[in-house]
Amino acid sequence: MSTHSDNTLEPAKVWFVTGSSSGFGRALVEEVIARGERVVATARKPDALADLAARAPDRVHLAELDVTRPEQVRAAVAAALARFGRIDVLVNNAGFSILGAVEETDDDAVRATMELMFFAPVATTREVLPHMRARRSGTIVQITSVGGITTAPGFGAYCAAKHALEAVSESLAAEVRPHGVRVLVVEPGAFRTALFGPAFRHMPAMDAYAGTVGAMRSWVSQTDGQQVGDPARAARVIADVVARPEVPLRLPLGGDAVDQIRAKLAFIAADVDRTEALARSTDLDPQA
Repeated sequence: MSTHSDNTLEPAKVWFVTGSSSGFGRALVEEVIARGERVVATARKPDALADLAARAPDRVHLAELDVTRPEQVRAAVAAALARFGRIDVLVNNAGFSILGAVEETDDDAVRATMELMFFAPVATTREVLPHMRARRSGTIVQITSVGGITTAPGFGAYCAAKHALEAVSESLAAEVRPHGVRVLVVEPGAFRTALFGPAFRHMPAMDAYAGTVGAMRSWVSQTDGQQVGDPARAARVIADVVARPEVPLRLPLGGDAVDQIRAKLAFIAADVDRTEALARSTDLDPQA
């Protein structure tokens, strides 16, 4: 039984977390362990998770997983089911940061970004869904970003992948709701994780974009280690929300995420208002 106050009447959940070696993934695994629940912690190099497994060897299963390799996804999910019998919460978290103007970003970099942060979570979700549907229970947590709704110069490839994951997750939520499966899209702002600073994949800079993307490169460098977001607090909130009987579709994390999303929605609304007459003028005349 879970020892957490919000979940005392529920059996200990089984979590499956991708990208568990650092950032939100590691923070979530630590939170799950602290709550007395069970977790399959995955990483490309599971040795990096040995200290987590040592804390609760009976409740933590480590699995090697490069989410871009379908055979490893199948093997990791099968291992989770063999060990714990079910997966209650799938957390698609694995990702990286990439910075470069669209013109600076070559095809291979764009495809790698989409592969890891769109195609891989979709494939992992498809692998787990039949088991959740059969049990008529489960929660799929998609770690996207404030960049799943907003954009900025230099983040075209990153935001494209996150926007795509948000879109497919919104459709997915409507599809699986009748089967008792829930979808939670988590949209963090700037958190103090390894995604900033040297961890960014920087595309070769062009002078033409010094005033836009160049300014963003400077911001990323200066902000590294200064982000106000606390991954441990984020993990606690995510676990608290998952424990609720009902979950929202979207969960922004961080005051910056809330402010940026509201600004983006207002920007879209202003454009719709500004062009409404033109938009409606393209409809067929009802008398025609």
